[in-house]
Amino acid sequence: MSYANRKQLEQNRTLSIIFSAAITFIIGFALISGLASSFVKKAAADLKTFDVEQEPPPPEEPPPPDQALPPPPQVSAPPPMVRFDVPPLQIQTTPQIQPPMPPTPIAAPPAPPAPPAPRVSQAASSKGDVRALFSEDDYPDAARDSNATGTARARLEIGPSGRVTSCSITQSSGNGALDRATCSVLTRRAKFTPAKDQTGNPISDSYNTPPIRWQLAG
Repeated sequence: MSYANRKQLEQNRTLSIIFSAAITFIIGFALISGLASSFVKKAAADLKTFDVEQEPPPPEEPPPPDQALPPPPQVSAPPPMVRFDVPPLQIQTTPQIQPPMPPTPIAAPPAPPAPPAPRVSQAASSKGDVRALFSEDDYPDAARDSNATGTARARLEIGPSGRVTSCSITQSSGNGALDRATCSVLTRRAKFTPAKDQTGNPISDSYNTPPIRWQLAG
């Protein structure tokens, strides 16, 4: 054993002796101070003497040989940019065609005024009042026997000659015999001055009679 190792062992033994003396002092002081015996046992168990041996230093490894670094990757330059002159886009707008305006309706010319109706003169009884044509003798026998009375009205159609061409009852007397007698008397006896047009020529016309009262004398 070398001198250095022996010196190191002696130092370790000296330290162990000092350390054991310190432990013995602490145990004695603990017993005096009334510490629990369990603490003393635990401290005595934890304190163990041992010899410290210095481990030899590991052998030095030779440095690794220098490794050659790989060459840097080659970076290719980007291709040159080619610019094309693009003509501006022309947008053609289609003109909006306005729809044709509807033709303005042309108002039709007003119709010419109707010619005035020809003015004609109305037929008039030559005797004035047609009720003067009736007498008690014209009373029908059937109406007389039943003592029938009533008032009748008639519409007469008059020809250009002034004579009655037709008769119709517009208001009945309530008795057929009296109505028939009314038209019979007017057709046979009535004579009218015919109506005339604008040139003075006689024309047909109509005539509404006044109420004709049929009543027997009391």
